[in-house]
Amino acid sequence: MESFPVIDLEKLNSEERGITMAKIKDACENWGFFELVNHGISHQLLDNMERLNKEHYKKCMEQKFKQMVASKGLEATQSEINDIDWESTFHLRHLPVSNISEVPDLEEDYRKAMKQFALELEKLAELLMDLLCENLGLEKGYLKRVFYGSNGPTFGTKVSNYPPCPKPDLIKGLRAHTDAGGIILLFQDDKVSGLQLLKDGQWVDVPPMRHSIVINLGDQLEVITNGKYKSIEHRVIAQADGNRMSIASFYNPGSDAIIYPAPELVEKEEKGQVYPKFVFEDYMKLYTGLKFQAKEPRFEAMKTIESSINLGPIATV
Repeated sequence: MESFPVIDLEKLNSEERGITMAKIKDACENWGFFELVNHGISHQLLDNMERLNKEHYKKCMEQKFKQMVASKGLEATQSEINDIDWESTFHLRHLPVSNISEVPDLEEDYRKAMKQFALELEKLAELLMDLLCENLGLEKGYLKRVFYGSNGPTFGTKVSNYPPCPKPDLIKGLRAHTDAGGIILLFQDDKVSGLQLLKDGQWVDVPPMRHSIVINLGDQLEVITNGKYKSIEHRVIAQADGNRMSIASFYNPGSDAIIYPAPELVEKEEKGQVYPKFVFEDYMKLYTGLKFQAKEPRFEAMKTIESSINLGPIATV
């Protein structure tokens, strides 16, 4: 099988720009995932985030996770578990309004570093959106405008740790799913693996790589591109050794953004418009209960409410 796509973003500013854009296009069309190096986020900030995250887990999360495991008898299970994940998580919101100052148990250094990290990821997400527009033949800024809604995009981070698991054959770190939103930017452990994506019917490892950012595309980009790009099913395999760190940030449409296939792309397709038009918040309400099920029935369900949506002008950002 071909190797997992790794994109050197620095090459966009060189004579290799055309080759690099072609690699991004191929990754979006055939993988739904790719790994970025030389992405502009300082290694010092990434190292600091990793250190602070691991310290926070030890101090504030590890004991809670052990209590949860004990309360559910997970270590003693003899049969496969399909309704719970072997992960310790908490969530942070950056846009439209940050809640970092309100989240308990975070050291001030963690809050400061996370705010800086989120700003850098936001810039990277917006750069990627414009690169996708360029590859798709859409006007620069089109994706950003569609995502904007009335109050701008939603942007948040899921901070996860996947501790050593005594029964990795019986419980997943995170069950298989596609992501609901737009662009997902993952800073993951560079030593402990576990993330896998489904390609051509086979599970493929996403390689841990120091100081890289893993990108994957969510359901909304599948809709907007009328299926030219696909959100890809992925999962986390629990490991018997090592505590895997995962800091996944989700750059999503605003809650009232109206999502629909880009007319320019539909015009080029003989099959016409394949995906429905809907309000992002309505999709999220549906997704919450169906995350670990196939995405196609979610798209079909949104078609039933499509006729009630009026498509106004896209916001000017």
